[in-house]
Amino acid sequence: MPYRRIGDALDAPVEVLLVTSRRSRRWVVPKGRVIKGLPPHAAAAQEAFEEAGVLGAVCPTPLGRFEYRKNLPSGSSRLATVEVFPFAVTDELEEWPEAAMRERRWFPLAEAAAALSDEGLRPLLQHFRAQDFTHLSNGNAWLRAVRSMKEGFRMFHWFQGLLPRQGRFFDLFEAHAATIVAGSGALARMLQGGSGMGDHVREISEREHEADGIIREVLQSVRRTFLTPFDRGAITSLISSMDDAIDQMQQTASATSIFDVTEFEQEMRDMAAIIVDSARLIAEALPLLRNVHANAVRLHELTERLVKMEGDADKIHEAGLKKAFKVHGESAPMKFFVAREIYSHLEKVVDRFEDVANEIDGLVIDHA
Repeated sequence: MPYRRIGDALDAPVEVLLVTSRRSRRWVVPKGRVIKGLPPHAAAAQEAFEEAGVLGAVCPTPLGRFEYRKNLPSGSSRLATVEVFPFAVTDELEEWPEAAMRERRWFPLAEAAAALSDEGLRPLLQHFRAQDFTHLSNGNAWLRAVRSMKEGFRMFHWFQGLLPRQGRFFDLFEAHAATIVAGSGALARMLQGGSGMGDHVREISEREHEADGIIREVLQSVRRTFLTPFDRGAITSLISSMDDAIDQMQQTASATSIFDVTEFEQEMRDMAAIIVDSARLIAEALPLLRNVHANAVRLHELTERLVKMEGDADKIHEAGLKKAFKVHGESAPMKFFVAREIYSHLEKVVDRFEDVANEIDGLVIDHA
């Protein structure tokens, strides 16, 4: 599922790239059969290149799967199962293999769900970024009743709501999350190699410096603010785990510069894709902390995916190290050392995102 953000703000609109099918000209996501020798997410990326002419970072952890009935040239049909992977687009090509066979078009997320012919894909789009679909359920009486019940439960928090709040903690959380999103995108582009690597390394370093300024302001605000939205320890733990994530991105970029690495293994790019999708989830989660009680369910969904992706990243890290040792362990030990250094930093980025998920879960438990 190729997607892009329009702007740097956390609430920036998200668009999805759809293509027309070759025979019926219906709007679909790029898809195809699993390619022998490639893991499913890499095969999906290849299909996105061939059918839509896009390059980018494809997350190895699927959003989910759906079924549809595929019509065959013979006139019969068969049931096909499709696994969907989020694909953060970094490059859109002017020429691609199936350009003459298909039309491609960017859609806002909610419009993409309406345009798709595959009904099974629509719930996955809604789960991808729930806030873009909030208006679609406003007329549902049952949901209105649930919201009314939630309002009643909020009376348990009436005293906290009456207290005056000071500080800009939510603004600072979200500003830091924006640096993480930008840094993760630059990291993914850097690990694709090419002539622009230096620019991507520089951007990661600049974003890390921006994040340092934000965490300093948070820590100062914690000391001078009388009333805080959460426990002071929870605030410092959350922002510190976020800051550790972008610190490790900067460490990864520094290692590539120090060792003059210009080519990267697929496993490294896969871990970078997990980092990009983790940053996307953090960007959605942080604004929801402004009302933890009302957003508890969605926050749990987001943190659950973050934890799952950390487990997938561990497997990719192990496979990448094993592959690097087989290729370089005896013949070129320095190359293995460099690969291990880069893998180590990438793993630590994902680990810090899991720490962020745990901190958010703790806030949900305490306040929802």
